[in-house]
Amino acid sequence: MPIDRAATLRNAEKLLRQGKLEAAIADYVRVVEDQPSDWNTANTLGDLYSRAGQIDRAVEQFTRIADSLNVEGFVSKAVALYKKVLKLQPDNEHALLQAGEIAAGQGLLADARSYLTSLADRRHARGDSRGAARIRVRLGTIDPSDYERRIAAAAARVELGEVAEALQDLKQISAELCEKDRRPEALEALRQAVLLNAADEDVRTQLISGYVDLEDFAHAREYATTVEELKGVADALDLRGRHDEALETLRDALWVAPDDADLKAHFARALFARGDVAGAADYLTADMSGDDPHMILMAVEAQLRSGRLDEGGAAARRYLDIDPEGQEQLALLSCAIAEQSADAGFRALDVAVEAAAARSDWTWAAAALQEFVRRVPNYIPVLIRFVEVCVDGSLDELMSNAQATLADAYLAAGSAGEASAIAEDLVVREPGNPANVERLRRALELMNEPDPDAVIAECLSAHSLLAGEGDFRAVEARKSSQPPAPPAPLHAPPPAERRTPSSEPHAVHAAPRTAPRGIAAPRPGSSPAILPHPRPSGSDHQFDLSSNAVDIESILGEFEGRSTAHATSESVEVDLSIVLDDFKRQAPIKAQDLDGVFENLRDEASRRSAIQVAEAEYTRGLALRQAGDIDGCIQALRSAGRAPTLRFASASLAGRLLKERGSIAESIEWFEQAAQAPAPTPAEYHDLLYELADALERLGESTRALAICMELQAEAGPYRDVAARVDRLSKVQARE
Repeated sequence: MPIDRAATLRNAEKLLRQGKLEAAIADYVRVVEDQPSDWNTANTLGDLYSRAGQIDRAVEQFTRIADSLNVEGFVSKAVALYKKVLKLQPDNEHALLQAGEIAAGQGLLADARSYLTSLADRRHARGDSRGAARIRVRLGTIDPSDYERRIAAAAARVELGEVAEALQDLKQISAELCEKDRRPEALEALRQAVLLNAADEDVRTQLISGYVDLEDFAHAREYATTVEELKGVADALDLRGRHDEALETLRDALWVAPDDADLKAHFARALFARGDVAGAADYLTADMSGDDPHMILMAVEAQLRSGRLDEGGAAARRYLDIDPEGQEQLALLSCAIAEQSADAGFRALDVAVEAAAARSDWTWAAAALQEFVRRVPNYIPVLIRFVEVCVDGSLDELMSNAQATLADAYLAAGSAGEASAIAEDLVVREPGNPANVERLRRALELMNEPDPDAVIAECLSAHSLLAGEGDFRAVEARKSSQPPAPPAPLHAPPPAERRTPSSEPHAVHAAPRTAPRGIAAPRPGSSPAILPHPRPSGSDHQFDLSSNAVDIESILGEFEGRSTAHATSESVEVDLSIVLDDFKRQAPIKAQDLDGVFENLRDEASRRSAIQVAEAEYTRGLALRQAGDIDGCIQALRSAGRAPTLRFASASLAGRLLKERGSIAESIEWFEQAAQAPAPTPAEYHDLLYELADALERLGESTRALAICMELQAEAGPYRDVAARVDRLSKVQARE
């Protein structure tokens, strides 16, 4: 039955005044039980429980009231009661949670974080990890700008098994931080995301790209796991001039994919660019270069420069299989390699020469070999090959030169036997060439021959016999019937000084018509006279005479000076038809100078490849510019500018780069070079003139700058600020 609320409360008050706390509590309990929503009485009862030391009952009473008030929207009163609870029980989780939520709802973020953090610590202390994680998740949501707690909340989601939700939160956090230009924090969020799911390529790509942008390559390499990602990091390092780190990154990629042929080629190119040819050779072979002629040619160079001649030769043959027109590039490469190693260079050249020989292109083969000889003199293997090509190709005009050069190389190497054999052949075929005689003499002296002159004379006599067309037995009979005449000295005076005086000083001792052609009838006690042979093209005269030769010039001179020829008792008339016929038969048509022949052939090869080389240099220059290597870029542009088609673009770009760097005088020189080349368009030419005028003005050359500005104004009309410049420079000129 209902109680008398007022009487009960008066009685409870009386009991309190009398110090009867337990009895007063009992009366308040009856009132609260009768009217549970009497919050004031309930609050008083809670206070009495607290005074009586009944903490649990006090907390229960305050919590009940606070929860009800919170539900009814009286949040301020509810918070006051929760604070009473926390004063009595600081680790009361319900009060901490409710107080924190109310504070968060009121925007009191510091109070909310304090309550919830205490709650998380309480749960963690009692071993409730999931409960603590749930509170950390809540902490991450109360303040959207608190990215540190939001990232911690994502980590807490992982503890709860909510990985997908955590990953989404981290992506969102990273995007927001990027918008606020807080890149390091954004990358930290992505890093956490990668740790959650390393298989998410999109997240990992964003993370690596972010680290590269910040030039934090250590972290970029740490999270790059695929070949493409590692190659991307390596390329970024290369562009920033950090080539050693780029190589190490590519090496990491090779650990990931050791059988990736494209990666090996990429790594080899990087090594090659750094000058590590031996290292590049380990990865750059013909087999792994596919069908790319450029790559195979790099493989040729790498293998040969590293001393792997067999592998280099195989790569060279594969290169020509892929690009049959590439023999010129291979020959040029061989000459470049020969500066380091003649053996390695010749291995590549030999492949090119074989290819030319297979097509019967003997002239090209000879020209390529001659170019190699020019760069690497006295290299015997290539000279032997040169002689072989001359023989196989019937290049008679080059044969003597090739043999002579080979003989000289043998002499320089101390190989007297080989030099002697070649020199003897040359003397027999060209006895009128004193250089051949001198080669034979040197070879004989090197062989310690006691009488070199006798051997030389025997060779000259052999030529006389081989040149004969008459009765060989008559010659043999003459040789057997009288002792051989001693050979004439090799350095005898000219024939005019050796004529035997007679009653008719102008008489000519010539061969009868029956004498074999090519051999004049001998004077008593003399050797057969040998008709002259052509001298090398470098000589001042067309012919040399041996010590026993007929002096044709004297014959013709005397003939012209006399109307008839009178012979002595030992002489006969000269049959000039025979002499002149032999002269015409033996004197070859004068060939083009040998050096000129090869020079023309080299020029022809150069013309065919010059444009390709120039374009490659221009492309390399642009890449070096992008990488920040301005000096290297300008050097490449200098090479590219040798081609007329690229001269304007190369010189104008070099001028602008130097101008940007402050090298004004140098930039002017480049601009002037560009101005002398045809511009692709009038607009580009006008831009160049403007740049040149600006550079001249900066250098203080106002007169030249004014002249160019006036020219530009005349051609282009109103162009940029040219009119103002003309006015300004004119005033400067007036003051000067």
